Parts: sequence; structure tokens; C-alpha cells
Amino acid sequence: MIPAVVLIGLTFVLVACSGGSQSEVPFVDLSQREALPVAAVSSVAPLHVAVAAVLSPEGTIDSYAGFVDYLGERLNRPVELVQRRTYAEVNALIASGEVDLAFVCTSAYVAGSDRSEMELLAIPEINGERVYHSALIVPSDSTATGIADLEGKVFAFTDPMSNTGRVYPTFLVRELGATPDSFFSDSFFTYSHDRAIAAVADGLADGAAVDSLVLDYAVARDPALATRLKVIHRSPDFGIPPVVVPIGMSPNLRAELLELLLDLDDDPAGSSVLVDLGVDRFVRGDDGAYDGVRELVAATEMTG
Repeated sequence: MIPAVVLIGLTFVLVACSGGSQSEVPFVDLSQREALPVAAVSSVAPLHVAVAAVLSPEGTIDSYAGFVDYLGERLNRPVELVQRRTYAEVNALIASGEVDLAFVCTSAYVAGSDRSEMELLAIPEINGERVYHSALIVPSDSTATGIADLEGKVFAFTDPMSNTGRVYPTFLVRELGATPDSFFSDSFFTYSHDRAIAAVADGLADGAAVDSLVLDYAVARDPALATRLKVIHRSPDFGIPPVVVPIGMSPNLRAELLELLLDLDDDPAGSSVLVDLGVDRFVRGDDGAYDGVRELVAATEMTG
């Protein structure tokens, strides 16, 4: 039997909920069901990652797709890969804040850093080295042994801002008292190092100067290239192409991106990404490592 006190309490609650009139209680038909409204998905701005055209677009996608996916999973936000035809276009995107992270070449970094448009975040370590070179290449059957032997020949430059693919070979030509226009019978831009390598290997150019890291990577992936071209000169050490962020980036995001890069080699999934990139690991960099490139750019009056 229900105690009288409980019955009185229940009666009070029912009367209170009915507003004192039973006729005002709404009728609910449980047989009529409607889907609940879908909660609006919060809009998260994507992180934009730019890769300067060191590789052709096809090569860039092959190498960096895994990194972009990994970044998105770790940051729990969309990540979009941004590509442009020239180094200058990527620098402009960094300066305008349209990209959040970028892999750039050394002279592009020097230009952007000196204009206070970007700052160094990290650098890759490759085969235990934190430097790279400009490699002067010719077809395997060429008799050329140095830049002087390419006078009157066809030369493939990579990008107008490229240190290894434009600035350094221009420096070599000027040491001979000439300019590229007067020295070579013809020249053209390939806008990527792998395409410059292909131009020489396929006989479209008598010579090219390319990023030694890209050359080593290309030969490792296609050993037959070693029988189609040869290196006749290597430059002194240059600071390795860095990873940069725009000036004024949120300190929290900057710290998060740096930590992610530095920890890649400690994460099994990250280690797989590093293999695709051809990188041992990422480490903190030093702007002073690029002073040699600054001197070279100044000497050739190629300021980007």
C-alpha cells in the first residue's frame, strides 16, 4: 500500500504540471516519430601547407601526401597541400599569411627572411647531414668536365629564385667573365629539379645545376639515371632547404607544429612519413647557416 504522504505528493506534482486543468495536458502520439535535427558541424579552418616546386607537382604529391594526412590526424583538423609553379609565388603566399607551413628552398628563405615575411621553424637532416650542394650534371657521354666546357651549349635552369639551380651556376659563369645569356647558346627554366634532371638525361639540355638531395633521391628511385648522366662539379656546402612559417603566426600553433616535426622520428607512423620524404628527422635550425647563400645572392645580384 502506498503511504498517504506519497499519494498527496504525487497529486501535488500532477496538478502543478497540469496547470490546475487536466484538459490542458498536451497529447503526445508516440507512434509519430521524427528524426532529430542534425547538429551543425563546427567549421574548422584548414591548415595550408605549401611546397616549393623543388619537385614537379606529380613528385610533390607522391612525396608529401603522407605527411599531409599525418599532419591532419595529429592536429585533428583539415590540412590542404598548396602548390605553385615558382618559388616566388610560394613566398608571396607565405608573406600574405595564406599558408601556415612551407617547405622552401634556401635562396627563397633568404629572400623571405630578409624581408621579414617568414621565419625558420625546422630543418631536415638527411643521411646524417644538414647541408646540401648544387650538382652540375651533364649527359653521361658528354666530354665536359666543368662549367667552362658548357660554353655555347644549352643549359636547363630550375627556378629563377633557386640557389642550386640558378644562383650558383650563374655565379660560376660570372667567374668566367660572362653572363648566362652570353655564355650559353640557349637556356630555359624547368621549374623543378626532377624535370631538370630529366632534361639532361633525355638529351634536351647539355647541362643543368640541380639540388644534390633531389638528384640522390631520383637516382635511388631510378638507378638507371646513373647511366644516363654524370656529375662534373659540386658546390661548397649550403644550408639545407628549411621548413618555415609566416611571421606573426600564433605562438601556440608554431610550438605545436615544431613539436610535431621534431617528434616524427619517435612515432612509428611518423617514421613512415619520413621515409616518403627521404628525411632522417627534423631538427631545430640556425639562420646563420644561410649566410653563405646570402653572400652568393649578393655576389650575383640576384635578390629574388
